[in-house]
Amino acid sequence: MDKRSILFVIILSASLFFVNQWFDSKDKQRKQTAIAQKRVEQQIAPAAAAPQPSSPTTAQQYYVLENAYQQIVISTLGGAVAEINLPLKTEKEQKSIVLPIEFDRTMEKDYPYNDYYPSFPSYVLKDGQATLQEGSLGGYYPLLRRSILGPNNNVQFLTPAEHYAFATVSSDPTIAKLSYKVTSYEKDLIQLEASDSYRRIVKTYSFPADKTDAPYCFDLSIRIEGDARDVWITTGVPEVELISDNFSPSLKYLLQRNQKNQVENISLPKGSTAFTSVNPTWLSNSNGFLGLIVNPLNEMGSGFKVQTLSGASAPTRLSIIDAHYDLYPADKYPGYEILLPLKNVSSQTTTIRVFAGPYEDTIFKRLDTTFIDPTTGSDPSYISALSFQGWFTFISEPFAKFLFILMKLFYKVTSSWGISIILLTIALRVMLYPLNGWSIKSSLRMQQIAPQVTAIQEKYKKDPKRAQLEVVALYREKGVNPLTGCFPILIQIPFLIGMFDLLKSAFDLRGATFIPGWINNLTSPDIVFSWNYPIIFFGTDFHLLPFLLGAVMYCQQKFSSPLPKDKKLLTDQQKQQKMMGNIMVIVFTVMFYHFPSGLNLYWLSSMALGILQQWFTNKRIKNTSTTITIK
Repeated sequence: MDKRSILFVIILSASLFFVNQWFDSKDKQRKQTAIAQKRVEQQIAPAAAAPQPSSPTTAQQYYVLENAYQQIVISTLGGAVAEINLPLKTEKEQKSIVLPIEFDRTMEKDYPYNDYYPSFPSYVLKDGQATLQEGSLGGYYPLLRRSILGPNNNVQFLTPAEHYAFATVSSDPTIAKLSYKVTSYEKDLIQLEASDSYRRIVKTYSFPADKTDAPYCFDLSIRIEGDARDVWITTGVPEVELISDNFSPSLKYLLQRNQKNQVENISLPKGSTAFTSVNPTWLSNSNGFLGLIVNPLNEMGSGFKVQTLSGASAPTRLSIIDAHYDLYPADKYPGYEILLPLKNVSSQTTTIRVFAGPYEDTIFKRLDTTFIDPTTGSDPSYISALSFQGWFTFISEPFAKFLFILMKLFYKVTSSWGISIILLTIALRVMLYPLNGWSIKSSLRMQQIAPQVTAIQEKYKKDPKRAQLEVVALYREKGVNPLTGCFPILIQIPFLIGMFDLLKSAFDLRGATFIPGWINNLTSPDIVFSWNYPIIFFGTDFHLLPFLLGAVMYCQQKFSSPLPKDKKLLTDQQKQQKMMGNIMVIVFTVMFYHFPSGLNLYWLSSMALGILQQWFTNKRIKNTSTTITIK
């Protein structure tokens, strides 16, 4: 296989990998150039429907339960959870593992009116008394999509009560909007009740007694006295989390088959989908890195439903960022809500364990240990809610898991995920050293016979078939096998895809800083500087790593190329090969521009180490004057 064929294999493999990401990026760039403030305002804040600032507090009251892991805001409208806010990890909040990312910093700096936690004045327990107070600015991650406020604290969008988390909904819309009364309010518990002509509903929210063994968990119990028919509980809608500039929500459920746990993925519906014959152990509704697992502890009704909410019905906080440039249009980010039916039995108490937090393997392992049933040995298997996201996970998942194991080992030593990625690259290069060396020696041998190949092609340029036969004969005579150059390249592609999927799936890397002020989040592109007006392709940020990657790839190509250095000696075919190599550099630079900085760091390190190995092999061969034979 000649240089042109090798380049073709690389470009074809990379194209299969990046095609979906490329079109998503182009779609976003087109949207960034359209100034559509009026449409955004219609999606998020219809003027005629905007309630007055006092509406939320007069129509409903908010009560807060809070510990080191969660701030839960319960509304008296529907007795449901209006907000679940997770403390960001700081020197003060050491138990949290949620690191701030660029969106958090942008919201606090440029849109502070939408960065208060809770959003509205709420009751908190102080000295045994319920005290009304304002929320605090910043310091939390909003797990659920919340109401949207304007610069003057006017309410632009008020989340409907039926879309709160753990709202009781029915075909009768009045059930979701019942006014609840707080009957008990303690440090780790709140109880509310409401009544209508047909039923009395009692809801109790509480934190577990030992919160250190059950982080990010709380319990919900519901009792309906009277008509319990056609009553459902909702999961709420997780906030949007962009992973590599893509929106990747995930819905799953766990069920038992043949006494074994089995996880099923739910395809994202366009409308509403009912699962009538499934009785899941738990259901998961996540945005990729964070989300909710709803785990009923006693018998529920049969089946469940999944419904889609338009971006206008449940807008993300991202929609307000540079809204006049339509940077993150609300209609691009629909929400997904799961509904579980309550059992049609009057006065039966249904208890539900809720996990609401980061999808991180250490946390899930701790929960599985905490909640294992000692009598039966069964565990909730929350760890199975984790998954690797991507188009090629059936190929990349084993590689991604292997890479993550190595990265964790290096992280224990370095305490830096960025350095761990570099050490991981070195480790892979060491493991593949013999194969890469074989490829380099083959390339050098190709360089040695390049003048003879050129002479044959020039001699038979009017007879391409004869030229090809003569070149093959020369390869056979000299013991050169051009196919050997393909194998190392093909072997590295699964590792590259595995690293990409790992950066989309491993919560540990979310918000991980490598070089403060430049590479602040390994799961998103690096940012050297930003501007306000979106530019085609670049958007509003300049990323340096992709250009460094392109420069290193260009140097590697020049360093390892078997083509004659004198341009006058190049044949037409060799000129095409050189042009394809330059095109490949440009293609990779463009495709990697919007990819995670961790992926750029990995591939940049790999290319640099490739140049080092090439130089070392060249030097050793030159010093020993060894004739290389590759068969």
